[in-house]
Amino acid sequence: MSSEAKESSNTAQQAPMWRRWLGSFWGELLFAVVVVGLVLSFVAKPYQVPSASMEQTLQPGDRILVNRLAYRFGQPKAGDVVVFNAGQAWRSTSGSTDGSSVRGAIKTVLGWTGFGPTGSHTLVKRIIAVGGEKVSCCSTNGSIVVEGRALNEPYLGSNFPFTPGKLDCGTTPRSLRCFAPVTVPENSYLMLGDNRADSSDSAFRCRSAAVAPMPQGCWRWATRGNVVGKASMVMWPLNRVGIVS
Repeated sequence: MSSEAKESSNTAQQAPMWRRWLGSFWGELLFAVVVVGLVLSFVAKPYQVPSASMEQTLQPGDRILVNRLAYRFGQPKAGDVVVFNAGQAWRSTSGSTDGSSVRGAIKTVLGWTGFGPTGSHTLVKRIIAVGGEKVSCCSTNGSIVVEGRALNEPYLGSNFPFTPGKLDCGTTPRSLRCFAPVTVPENSYLMLGDNRADSSDSAFRCRSAAVAPMPQGCWRWATRGNVVGKASMVMWPLNRVGIVS
């Protein structure tokens, strides 16, 4: 063996164990996993749309990319489609035991690493109003009113029936679109689905055909701390690839 080959071999043997391991296949694989996990945790994350509540903007099963940096230097605003971790008030049933199960533990670990869901109950909806804004429904033509301004919502996939003078907020029964004025709490957001007639959203528990006061505590809010990020684009299926707006 030449002196140069011997010197190279001796150098390799003298290298620290951790450096030799990092240069191996398994070390490089671990490095790649860590990098991908960091990207998923802090930059962008894929998310599968679970229901029809956002049709026609999003379809069930759509794979969307969630921009986790969208609100790093700004605040979510009305009109944004966002993914958020829903609190206990958003659950249809209580007493979930996922947190104490093996499955729940695995989901928690995957969430920490960025590879799994960020929370046990993650939803995608559109922001209609932000903290401090007063919202009501409906205007004379059936529109949601925010801070005295009727919204134009071309993205709607469906809505509850509303016919002025026949089925509106002053008739008995009244339209299910209707709800009394409410002020969104600070650092919170009023979230509605674009498929308004088939969406378990912020106003879901407040809608009633009876002309009566809304149930106490019927509103459900998304909070600033639970916002995962902004839905930026549909990645799959290929025939639906495009920007979310």
